[in-house]
Amino acid sequence: MLDVCNYLEKHGCEVTYLPVQPDGLLNLDAVKEAIRFDTILVSVMLVNNETGVIQPVQEIAKLAHEAGALFMTDATQAVGKLPIDVDALGVDLLAFSAHKFYGPKGVGGLFVRQRRPGKVKLEALLHGGGHERGLRSGTLNVPGIVGMGKAAELCRLAIADAKETQGRSDGSVASLREKLETALLTIPGTRVNGDVDNRLYNTTNIYFENCDSDALIMGLEGIAVSNGSACTAASIDPSHVLLAMGLTETEAFSCLRFSLGRFNTEADIDATADAIKGAVEELRALVG
Repeated sequence: MLDVCNYLEKHGCEVTYLPVQPDGLLNLDAVKEAIRFDTILVSVMLVNNETGVIQPVQEIAKLAHEAGALFMTDATQAVGKLPIDVDALGVDLLAFSAHKFYGPKGVGGLFVRQRRPGKVKLEALLHGGGHERGLRSGTLNVPGIVGMGKAAELCRLAIADAKETQGRSDGSVASLREKLETALLTIPGTRVNGDVDNRLYNTTNIYFENCDSDALIMGLEGIAVSNGSACTAASIDPSHVLLAMGLTETEAFSCLRFSLGRFNTEADIDATADAIKGAVEELRALVG
């Protein structure tokens, strides 16, 4: 989203960037004040990919529509994990990616609402041929599309069958996340980044005092964790998400993001917690 905004600014568009609160949530009053008479689009991630914080998208969409603007959300981290109702959310555009809900890589979807007066008008992504109502020409990736559809169906059924409440659509994954957090927060100088009550059930982002996250990751053989999102993997800068929440650069470089899935087990959690505790102790001993 930030790169797209940067591209638009280079072509004469004016973009307003809103800060978040220390818990990672947007302030609705700040959103309302930022929308101008000539604002055409408000765009907010439904679920943050580094902290799992869930934004009040329904309320933000209402504010946008009251001002005559369209509302778009990047729901990549939410689709397949949370119930998604585009009418209840009030969104005009909603983007998602198949690989985030066990579908094939390299395929995704964009919901485009056409019932709102004036409609959403999009320019073609690729020209020639006129496929996808003139929006994306080229031969369709049928295996990818079918695989994404089947993965979405299976996730929808899993969400419908879930007994967990408050957005926890997979009780086993939620309990594993709680188990991991409980174990890691026994380490002195740790804390969870982001609102703990409004976040996705499978994600946690934890700060480890006096521990460089890259050094920690190097000490974790066979365990896949990250110090940011895949979107910024090529960057050596600290997480802009954590900086926006008020962390210093040193603190932002001392955080790890954990994302759990339905194939993780309690044994995985125990092994991860033990490995991280050992790596933290070793690293702190080295730096004094």
